[in-house]
Amino acid sequence: MARAESIVLLNTGDGKGKSSAAFGVMARGWARGWRVGVVQFVKGGSWKTGERKLADHLGIEWHTLGDGFTWESTDLDETAAKGRHAWQVASAMLSSGEYDLLIFDEITYAVTYGWIDGAEVAAGVRSRSPKTSVVMTGRNAAAELVDVADTVSEMRKIKHAYDRGIKAKKGIEY
Repeated sequence: MARAESIVLLNTGDGKGKSSAAFGVMARGWARGWRVGVVQFVKGGSWKTGERKLADHLGIEWHTLGDGFTWESTDLDETAAKGRHAWQVASAMLSSGEYDLLIFDEITYAVTYGWIDGAEVAAGVRSRSPKTSVVMTGRNAAAELVDVADTVSEMRKIKHAYDRGIKAKKGIEY
């Protein structure tokens, strides 16, 4: 069995854990001395997440480039523009050769909502620097993202606390 220079992971599905799993890989990569970068496509700068706090502490490059979830947006054109800008940043990081691992958190939404083209994302991932591994997250992954990934994991919800009216908890969901 051959060992690849880099791989592409995709965490999708309706269940909890897509981003959590990606940030576990982030921590693992950092612990191996890798240069790690994160681009968040949906969450805005007002989110105070535990993973961001950890990344800052570890010196991991982090870009929170969204403006929140679409149902919170007051200007969907601006939200889409921010999604396109996030892809420009991510694309430059992919081709730079400066990273061992890139996490594209919630990128599937940017494709699903039409902010960026799935084929363009797949082409960018395919032509990435050879030693750059990528983890992409989000629900409803487009076929192009599934095709470009080496490993696709689907998180399936059996039940979730939110369904019982329990709000997101610091340290668990963010």
